[in-house]
This record gives sequence, C-alpha cells and structure tokens, in this order.
Amino acid sequence: MKALILDASRHTASVQDVSYPELGEGELLVKVHAVALNPVDALYVYHPLARTGRTVGSDFAGTVAAVSDSGIPSVQVGDRVAGFLQGACSSNERPGAFAEYVVCPADLVWRVPSSTTLEDASAVSLCALTAAQAVFFRLGLPAPFDWGRSEAADDARPLSFFIYGASSSVGLYAAQLIRHSAEAASRTVHLIGTASKARFPLLQAEPYSYDALVDYRERGWVQQVRSHSNDGFNYAFDCISEGPTVRQVSGLLRDGGRMAIVRSREGGAWEDGDLPVEPIYGAVWEGLGAEILYQNLVVPVSEDARRFAASFYRWLSSGAPVTPNPVRLMPGGLDKIVPDGFALLGSGSMEDRQRRRTEAWMKPISGEKLVYRIDEGGRDSQDQDSK
Repeated sequence: MKALILDASRHTASVQDVSYPELGEGELLVKVHAVALNPVDALYVYHPLARTGRTVGSDFAGTVAAVSDSGIPSVQVGDRVAGFLQGACSSNERPGAFAEYVVCPADLVWRVPSSTTLEDASAVSLCALTAAQAVFFRLGLPAPFDWGRSEAADDARPLSFFIYGASSSVGLYAAQLIRHSAEAASRTVHLIGTASKARFPLLQAEPYSYDALVDYRERGWVQQVRSHSNDGFNYAFDCISEGPTVRQVSGLLRDGGRMAIVRSREGGAWEDGDLPVEPIYGAVWEGLGAEILYQNLVVPVSEDARRFAASFYRWLSSGAPVTPNPVRLMPGGLDKIVPDGFALLGSGSMEDRQRRRTEAWMKPISGEKLVYRIDEGGRDSQDQDSK
C-alpha cells in the first residue's frame, strides 16, 4: 500500500510503498478514505522527533476492512469510522494515519453517521478530543456522557467561560461541548471568545452561540474581553498558546478560576514566568493509553485518559449533536500533503505559514481544516460506499 513516510534527515516526507499493517488483538483494519491535517503533523516533519521510516499523520476516516476477532461487537466490517493515531509526533514508535490502510484500537474510533461525509468526519477526532479533554477531563465541567468520574456543578449560578482562538479547530469544538455541558447540568454559561471579525457571524450562530466576541487583532482586546465579566472568568481555554497569550488570558480569570492551554511550557511556544493562574496542560496523546515520548516530556500511561477518550468516542457514535468543523477539500491526495498542505500549515507558529501562492486551494487558512481524499483517485467517499 501507499503511505506518507518521514525522512528525518531531510525534514520532509514522501509517498512510498510499504507493507500492509498487521492486526493485533482488539484492533481494526480501516481502509482510509480521507485524512485531515493538524499543525503537529507538519511541525514534526519539519522538526523531526521520530526516525526515518515512520508513517506521518493523525486524523483519518474510512471503512472497516477487517476486525481482529469476534469479541468486538461494537464495530463490524463495512462500518464507516473515524479516529486518530499519533504518526511521527513522538520519538518512540507509533503508527500514523496518512496511508491507504491503518490499524487502530477498536475502542478509539467512532461510527460516522450517514448524515456526515467521511471528509467531514476526518476532521473531528483529534481536535474534538483535545477540546473534550480540556473542558471535561482537565477543567472539570460536567460531561454529557458517563466516563467513570462523576462531575457536578457546585451550584446553579451562571458560569463565565472565555476562549482565546474561538475560530480555531479546537475552539470550535470547545464551544459546542461547553454548551452541551451547560445543558446537561441545567446551568447557564456566559461564553466569550476572540476571533477575527470575519468569523463573528459563524460563531454567533448555532451550535457555537457566543454571547460576545472580540477581535484579537484590535489594540486593547484584553480590556474589551474584561468588560464582559464583572470580576473575571470562571474558566478560560487558550486554543493558541503562543507568545504572550497565556499570560494575557490567565490575567482574565477571577480568584479560583481555572485555565487550560494546548501547548506545554517545555515546547517554548509561550512566554514563561510568574502567572496569575497556573495553566493546565495535557497532550491529546494521553487518550491513546500508552507511554509516549513527546517534545521534552514523557506522557505516562493514563487509564483515566484512555477511558475518557473511549467514552467520548462512544458518545459521538451514539449520534451526539456535534457539528464537524468546516473543511477545505484539497486536491492531489497523499502526494500533495507535503508541498501544499504542510506549506499552508507552516513549520511551527501561526506566522510561519505560506501566504504567497495563488492557487484557489492555497489561500491562507481561516476557520477550517485541510482534508485530502485518499481512495479511488479522490472520488467522493460516500459515492463510493453507495456503489
């Protein structure tokens, strides 16, 4: 089969012929129809952690081609599923998703409803789990599903929640999950976010329903955000976590407030030092339930995090009303992920992104996920399944 393989010495990746993956106990073989790009996919090709030969990529969606044994009643051959793998984002051996077939644990995929295309579904798994981990697992808001830990609101007073990077891939899911939490707990949440003004109409509408939005590019945006909360926010989620944003966002919290971020202090993306509130960080890879060497830290095995991830994906499989992020369908399949998709994502910060090419699909990214079709020369996967 074909897969996108890391060349660590040259800081790039190329499509190569490799052997089909082998099924292990409790695993599925999935024929991949679509993959979605995440910044970490490009970051660790341009700045490799892994050795040459690793398959790149995280998010995938496709159809189940085989199951390891009959003891997996929740998934059958032919089911449409989506999930995520770690790809070349660690220095220990982990499988990647940018290939024609992948093997993954059966409890770490979710069944894609008939109303959702596989292209849209491919953009959900990693970012939605990142948001769910922040909102429920780390910050402790009540979850709309049972995952083995009972969380309850301590009183009925309204909560205030601030999201920096509201139109980011993670931010779009976070807003939806916060609304679901409020509904499950019968509690009012006052939701404030930052984004560019062009994204205000999207964020003001369902399913995000922001109560107020501030343009992060305007001078004095911090004061504008503060004006929407009398004595600071109960919770904050910095979905960018670059430069001064962690410090700025932490300063918006009230006494006893809690804040989650998407990048670790060890990664060096944000300014260190004394902060009004210590941010809570945890890698999405915790959900894989394995020890992972990531950046300059070891992500230990966490049974809680694995149980949470499996429960969250069961909730998605049950038809949970979560709207996939907007996607930009990119041409060219696996061959174009590096020269086009990774050029758009850049090699690290938001500023390090391609802005000069003129092709329609190479316009700067804004509030959308880049998606590539893998199967059958790029024909629509739902059309494939119906034939």
